[in-house]
Amino acid sequence: MVRTACGLDCYDACHIVAESGELFRIKGDKSHPVGTGALCSLLNRYMPQSPRIEKPRINGREVSMQEAMDAVAEAFRAEKTLLWRGSGNFGAMQEVTNLFMEKIKGTLTKGSLCDAAGDAGIELGRGVNRILPPEQIAKADTIVVWGRNLTVTNAHLIPFIEGKKLVVIDPVRTAIAKKADLYLQIQPRTDYYLAIMLARFIFMEDSEDTEWMDEFAPEYEDFYDYTREHRIKAILAYIGVTLGDMGDMLEYLRDQKVVFLVGTGVQKYSVGSYTLHAIDSLAAALGLFGKEGCGVHYLGNSKLGFENPFSVTCDRVPKATTKFSAFDTVLVQGGNPAASMPDSNRVRKELEGVGNLVYFGLYENETSNMAKIVIPAKNFFEKEDVRLSYGHQYVQKMNRVADTDTGISEYEFTKRLFDIFGFEGLEAEETYIECWLEQCQKEGEHILSPAHQGVPYREGFGEEDDDEFEFIDEYEDDFVNTKRFRKHRKESKNKPKDETFWLLSPKSAKSLNTQFVREHTVQIHSGSGFAEGEKVRVYSEFGEYVFSVKLSEDVRPDCVLITNNTVGVNFLTPSILSEEGENACYQEVKVRVERV
Repeated sequence: MVRTACGLDCYDACHIVAESGELFRIKGDKSHPVGTGALCSLLNRYMPQSPRIEKPRINGREVSMQEAMDAVAEAFRAEKTLLWRGSGNFGAMQEVTNLFMEKIKGTLTKGSLCDAAGDAGIELGRGVNRILPPEQIAKADTIVVWGRNLTVTNAHLIPFIEGKKLVVIDPVRTAIAKKADLYLQIQPRTDYYLAIMLARFIFMEDSEDTEWMDEFAPEYEDFYDYTREHRIKAILAYIGVTLGDMGDMLEYLRDQKVVFLVGTGVQKYSVGSYTLHAIDSLAAALGLFGKEGCGVHYLGNSKLGFENPFSVTCDRVPKATTKFSAFDTVLVQGGNPAASMPDSNRVRKELEGVGNLVYFGLYENETSNMAKIVIPAKNFFEKEDVRLSYGHQYVQKMNRVADTDTGISEYEFTKRLFDIFGFEGLEAEETYIECWLEQCQKEGEHILSPAHQGVPYREGFGEEDDDEFEFIDEYEDDFVNTKRFRKHRKESKNKPKDETFWLLSPKSAKSLNTQFVREHTVQIHSGSGFAEGEKVRVYSEFGEYVFSVKLSEDVRPDCVLITNNTVGVNFLTPSILSEEGENACYQEVKVRVERV
């Protein structure tokens, strides 16, 4: 029996017990504090069924690994080189390739396709983004699931919220929303307004935690003045809620231990950072930081507190808007930018302009089909690694479960290049793995992040726990202006009918981004006038694609839902960055739908 962990990109970071061997079997580790003994269908079904890339190739011709790696090395002798890394495998050893890029003075990426806008918003208020332990979630009275589909992205958190008062805020009536005590189906891109309005009502009825704020967030009077700049009636109409809804919501927040479980959907916009900062500011007004059973749980900084052995000094370009054609050689490691990056028309044209496109990964996809050189990788059962988590504090050594002649690991890839170029300084693989593990805390049989705090922010904020919380109005004098958020002073009357739809692009239960099962449908409200299975052209100013209609009562009438694994979804999305965090803005777009 071998203990390891799942490397797939989700909050759960499941710990696994495996029977080693060529045809190994796996099961969830019931002894793990965040595990239930169950593993998702991605691990049990879709990953084993997905055909692997088994042989290296150059220009479509199968070659030996040595010939392929010699070709990679020759490609990296070019003047301008880039490493673009995906996030399909979250093992810490994925970043070992940084060490080679530093040696050749290559370029890396910065920012994110996923969560960086929200992370930036959290850091604006708290200074650092600490993980709220699931054990604290279990102590809450009220759980507010805000733009997060737990049954798809964080199923192992479900036992921690059982028996709680449950509020769900989401434009889509998800499975968890159908179980909620209160459900608010708000308009997309209005989460910021809802947080500000709730904070305003908290202050109006004197429900704020003045004692806590006097010590940890003393500028709260300025924040209250800031909330008063927002007109109640017009903004509630814009959000899509009533005064009654707000009153019901306050009942679940007032004098309760509350945890907000916030998903990435609320920040997939140019102003996404301000949404998380507003939600954090609401939580601060309620005094929810540094207390048992309280807090805000987002994607935490899993590397906080670590000295990263793969931290390097390289030039960097934004990951979400990379101009690939500016480079002679591009290595795509474990990603599929041709389909997963916003604005696929632009991205594919850029990739076509790369002289040496190298793909290093597990599965065939749109990017591997464009690549000049293809190198098969090993999956996380076939190599040694360390699994950190952005959803909980536990760290797991990933032990090799199976031996295979297929592919090479990221460490072996890097070592081969070091050897070909005659570079020195690469340590043994075991040295790097031990470097991660020896920095961790120990708690009985479990390994914890060095940044773990049982009750985060109990002593204060910032890296040294000696800073104050900064409300959303403090870091920029002219924060709210017409370029970012409308004031909504009055409700619009005689407004022409809007025939566009907000695009929502959440994760799918059958895939990890573009890995495994791909969808071909657009979900649209049953009252839209379209028929089930009908072919429709969905288009925006950035591009278009044809999808099959899937009718749903769960999607707001002013939205369409196309999961992020759907073929063609990113022909519709914009190639822009969030104002903070350099994050992709997949949902900063409205689309039109017409019959084919």
